[in-house]
Amino acid sequence: MSLPIISSVGFCTYTSEGGDFSTLEGSIRTIADLGATAAELSLYGEEIIAGGRIIPSRAERLVQITKQFDLHYSVHGQIVSNFMDREHLAEQKAVVRAMLELCNRIEAGVLVQHSGQAKMQAATRNRALDAIERDALAEMAEVAGHYGVRIALENIFALSDNEYRQTPSQVGETVRSVDSPHVCALIDFSHAYIECTRLDLDWRAEIKAMAPVTGHLHVHDSFGRPYTMTKFYHPAEATALGIGDLHLPVGWGDIPWEEIFAELTFLPDTMLILEITEDRFKAEQAESLALANKLAALVNDRRLAA
Repeated sequence: MSLPIISSVGFCTYTSEGGDFSTLEGSIRTIADLGATAAELSLYGEEIIAGGRIIPSRAERLVQITKQFDLHYSVHGQIVSNFMDREHLAEQKAVVRAMLELCNRIEAGVLVQHSGQAKMQAATRNRALDAIERDALAEMAEVAGHYGVRIALENIFALSDNEYRQTPSQVGETVRSVDSPHVCALIDFSHAYIECTRLDLDWRAEIKAMAPVTGHLHVHDSFGRPYTMTKFYHPAEATALGIGDLHLPVGWGDIPWEEIFAELTFLPDTMLILEITEDRFKAEQAESLALANKLAALVNDRRLAA
């Protein structure tokens, strides 16, 4: 029997400073208790890798924690992971190798990798950065294949015209050019909305171009407004103004979720992760999960009816 398109739905874990894993374990337990089927582990904040090497005792403790729960796991790599970072490319790849090994140890099927970022340059130099990222992804895809993991390349937004980021459709083209079963695209719908507003692009067309090579989804709401101001004294102030990458519960922003999921389809065995954490929106997580399961059904039921 073939795999469903969206095979599991869940949340990312909440990470706090301290690195004793108690917050991580509690966050996974909350996700399981909500009835989710997946958890994305925010391992970038857990002090498991030092200088590109895994700390054995901490990795062992991570395995002990994850084995307690009947969940499908993905891992969110470093927020600063960047395959356009020429100066630190060797260090960047070393950490990704370590993250892929951690995925193998905890049986996580996906490693989230942010798409590249650099200072805006002439078009020819930006294309050279694209090539560096593609080469690094192709190299890491071989490692991922050894572990049976997919690297999911996530679309991000730029903060200003001085920053180079690929558009969502260009992220999809990067994945196509690598042409590996161990590299897929990750659509972050809110990121796409923000970036396309900034660049005056049709964001629905941009994510539609990504969808055929997409194997992982990040769902959280916003109003698609770029960072025209960046100083807020509390996250609730940004929410009130509707500015930026808000990570709101489904339905709090103005993204037309049902329209999108009624028209798009993705690669088989795609995981849908709600990036809505209990530190801010614990009371809204159950409702968001119910809505996300309905969105997954829009995709899966359409495939069954075809």
